[in-house]
Amino acid sequence: MLIDSHCHLDFPELAGDEAGVLARARTAGVAGMLTIGTRLDQFERVRAIAERHDNVWCSVGVHPHEAKEEGQRTPDRLIEAARHPKVVGIGETGLDFYYEHSPRAEQTESFRAHIAASRQTRLPLIVHTRDADRETVDILEEEAAQGAFPGVIHCFSAGPRVAWHALALGLYISISGIVTFKAAEELRSIVRDVPLDRLLVETDSPYLAPVPKRGKTNEPAYVGHTAAKVAELKGIAVAALEAATTENFFRLFAKAERPRCV
Repeated sequence: MLIDSHCHLDFPELAGDEAGVLARARTAGVAGMLTIGTRLDQFERVRAIAERHDNVWCSVGVHPHEAKEEGQRTPDRLIEAARHPKVVGIGETGLDFYYEHSPRAEQTESFRAHIAASRQTRLPLIVHTRDADRETVDILEEEAAQGAFPGVIHCFSAGPRVAWHALALGLYISISGIVTFKAAEELRSIVRDVPLDRLLVETDSPYLAPVPKRGKTNEPAYVGHTAAKVAELKGIAVAALEAATTENFFRLFAKAERPRCV
């Protein structure tokens, strides 16, 4: 069985067929999903999806794109929301200097507030980073020096420097459908070298559908295609990769209660 460690079940492309999305995931052998918070003003909707399903958990956070409007200066609101039993992670948060929908200073301030919330709650930090390798590593290392926190670099597509520094800090690496894309040879090279006990798989749905589903709306049922590619790169059976990434998920997101089928 697989766990989709990062999806957006509240986004319109999936929310309109919630029952169908979950049914197709179950048929595909996906035992659980983590649906991700990206705005605090929409968090109740994210949380409600998790409340409706035993095998769905959620996170609370503000995406770097939203930092201009919703960026957090303190961890207080995040910590309060994280008291809910279905909230198992903090984020997604981080830096996105590709689109820069929000000023860099506001992204940085919010990122640090999320790290503080992760440190205080002991819930994993879910990190988004794009075109900000050096800055992301610098912030993670500066903050880790003030006190450790668990976490994951989600939808990993950064360079090897981010991977090795993140691993050295005890973070996990989550792989999306990008690993199946023709142009992703550097990512595949990194995946080959990441320790198996530090890997997760995800869809980041409704985006980034893996080969052979490219061009379609992505959904948790497709995470198996990513898992198969990662297993191939690691030189192990798909079943072994599924078992390892599932164990890794519940080790990292320790607050998540295992569904009875896992």
